[in-house]
Amino acid sequence: MSRVYSLLMTAAQPLLRRKLRRRGVSEPGYLHNVEERFGHYEGTTEPGRLWLHAVSLGETRAAAILMQALRERQPDLRFLLTHGTATGREQGQALLREGDAQAWLPWDTPDAVRRFLAHFRPSAGILIETEVWPNIAALCAEQGIPLALANARLSEKSLSRARKLPGLSRRAYGSLRAVWAQTETDARRLAEAGATVKGVYGNLKFDATPDPALLRQGREWHAASAAPVVMFASSREGEETDFLAALRSHPGVQWMLVPRHPQRFDEVAAQVVQAGFTASRRSTWADAPAPGDVWFGDSLGEMPLYYGMSDVALLGGSFAPLGGQNLIEAAACGCPVVMGPHTFNFGEAAALALEAGAARRVATLEEGVARAVAWARDPGARRRAAEAGEAFAAAHRGAADQTAEAVLALLATGRT
Repeated sequence: MSRVYSLLMTAAQPLLRRKLRRRGVSEPGYLHNVEERFGHYEGTTEPGRLWLHAVSLGETRAAAILMQALRERQPDLRFLLTHGTATGREQGQALLREGDAQAWLPWDTPDAVRRFLAHFRPSAGILIETEVWPNIAALCAEQGIPLALANARLSEKSLSRARKLPGLSRRAYGSLRAVWAQTETDARRLAEAGATVKGVYGNLKFDATPDPALLRQGREWHAASAAPVVMFASSREGEETDFLAALRSHPGVQWMLVPRHPQRFDEVAAQVVQAGFTASRRSTWADAPAPGDVWFGDSLGEMPLYYGMSDVALLGGSFAPLGGQNLIEAAACGCPVVMGPHTFNFGEAAALALEAGAARRVATLEEGVARAVAWARDPGARRRAAEAGEAFAAAHRGAADQTAEAVLALLATGRT
């Protein structure tokens, strides 16, 4: 099975190049350093960095939390950051210090992975959340490079796929030196997939501290709004149409829309206009939000600002079967959340937020808009939910410290 998989991955390389060219039309970052995807790296580099793989934006933010905890313990630690998406790589650049490096993760063929490992010669590798590739895992084990999965999660859907290819999946998960799971449920699924689970530490994202300056600015701007503010946070493709269709039933609300992916900013802003609304884009604001039916968040790294501006947030990715986006940041910012039925990416966090009173669940986006508006117009209920969210987020911190200690223990084992 492993040989067949490797042959298929090798044969698929031309398709990957074509996909990168297409993505590069809207996101030029995909066209940078393309040959790194195939294990070709320029120049020379010092060996011994700790390799962290954060595929996209959310994983890179989790990696940032872990990197900070590790640097507090070992200031001279140098990192190699790898990514799979342009937004992840862009976000990761801000985390680099002198002596660190950054690259694309190689496509999972034996030759590309061997070139990657030979070029960077990492001391150990930490994969963030879900990114386990069979050849990467197997070749690290073969070369004695400790490889672990941190902040690990595995949905029932992903476990079902793994069950269909046990020879491949069990070899990949079994090649990991350690797995540190987010929840007991994740730990059980990962163990069934073949992983060696050595700890259940919670979610690193609880340890994130919202930027206080952004949060303060958002709250100041919110105070200047005469109407309640309802945001659709990290919306995904297919969800915005239903959101915009529901708005006219609720006059007297200041709406905000923040798409998840920056390559869709222009497309979604055009949808707002086509639906008959005016869009005020964050990129055009000076000292305050400009008037518009919909405040449109077309920036990266400013979610605390947007949550500070909002009375209630609808959770993107939860109204389509996409698993939901991160609701922890909203809770930490004191912004109550209305979420749809699909939150499997943050299943335990969603359940805990509901239990704490920081979130509510609905069946449809239309129902979600109505519930969010009613909540936003009830100052007492909204204040209680905001306080519950802040307390909920604070109560579940600690994953960063435990994970950092586990990573340093893994590093101490060195190459075997």
